[in-house]
Amino acid sequence: MPRFSVRWMVAVLLIAVVGGAFFFCEYLIYFPTILKCAWPKISHARGGEGIDDRPADSAVRAMVLSDTHLLGAVGGHWFDKLRREWQMERAFQTALWLLRPEVVFILGDIFDEGKWSSQKHWEDDVRRFHRMFRHSTDTELVVLVGNHDIGFHYEMDWFKLQRFEKVFNASSTRIVTKKGVNFLLVNSVALHGDGCPICQSVEKELIKLSRDLNCSLQNSQSGSGVMDSCEGSQLYPPTPPIMLQHYPLFRVSDAGCKGQDAAPPQERHLLFREKYDVLSKEASQRLLQWFKPRLILSGHTHSGCEVLHDNKYPEVSVPSFSWRNRNNPSFILASVSPGSYSLSKCFLPEESTVIGVYCSAGACLLLLFLAHCLWMKGLLQCLSLCLLGKHKSL
Repeated sequence: MPRFSVRWMVAVLLIAVVGGAFFFCEYLIYFPTILKCAWPKISHARGGEGIDDRPADSAVRAMVLSDTHLLGAVGGHWFDKLRREWQMERAFQTALWLLRPEVVFILGDIFDEGKWSSQKHWEDDVRRFHRMFRHSTDTELVVLVGNHDIGFHYEMDWFKLQRFEKVFNASSTRIVTKKGVNFLLVNSVALHGDGCPICQSVEKELIKLSRDLNCSLQNSQSGSGVMDSCEGSQLYPPTPPIMLQHYPLFRVSDAGCKGQDAAPPQERHLLFREKYDVLSKEASQRLLQWFKPRLILSGHTHSGCEVLHDNKYPEVSVPSFSWRNRNNPSFILASVSPGSYSLSKCFLPEESTVIGVYCSAGACLLLLFLAHCLWMKGLLQCLSLCLLGKHKSL
């Protein structure tokens, strides 16, 4: 076989191995993984009295993720930033294309360095976020605030909070209503209860929202006009809210958490610190008393967990969406109607799988290279022996 043909064959094999591994790991792998996910049906759902007999298309299809932690200019290595942001962008865009959610909630810690980034770096982070999480007008993107976005309680100030709210064009504490379902968004960073100006403002808004929701329920039950005590209140659909926030409600630890996305076994029994890892007992009880939510969705811990508060208020902690925080990121698919809801979890490709594919491709390249070298060496030896034999015959 001519030498140039062998070289071309080796080159084609090398390109096929490298290109195939790259295309699979950076594009294709997200499709079969997310295709395993599906919107849960609400025929046997939780969160309502009896079975909700509304048609499936009347339920809100909500995708919930958390803790994206876009790296900043200070602590983010360029390759780490490139790798993890590409992973989140491909995962998000593939999920949007395959699952078509009506609304996407991100439960805080959008940015990793929002608490200290300069205006220039902040604008760069925001630009990258909008590129990664771009979406069509058919999907609404709703973002909550986390401690890495505006700082922990002792670090936050009005400038950081208003900068965040301006970017996402909405108050950090409000109610979003879709198809008769109330989604309550809580700025949990400001629930220390120490009377700080931002804390007072957020608690005042939460009390107002609680009054509005309670008046809506009472007005529906009474069947008459607006009650005198509810004059001036804003009416919402008369259903208990789905409460979304960054910090989980108070729990002692993750000891009772199970599943493949739970915290590692050696970390589950570590005690949580109030006002740092979870909300305080007092703040948690106030939220439950004010709103009586049928479901709480939270982030912050980077791990999954299901907790039942006071034997009637379920909370689901949503794991991080980024490889930087865990090997197996995931997000929640929620089908929610005014009377019930159902949840399912959708796992993304594991980073270890991608690394394993690249290592296998590297091993194949090495074997191809060694085989080529050995073949060329054997060919040269044959040619040398032939030339030597001809020389002797002469």
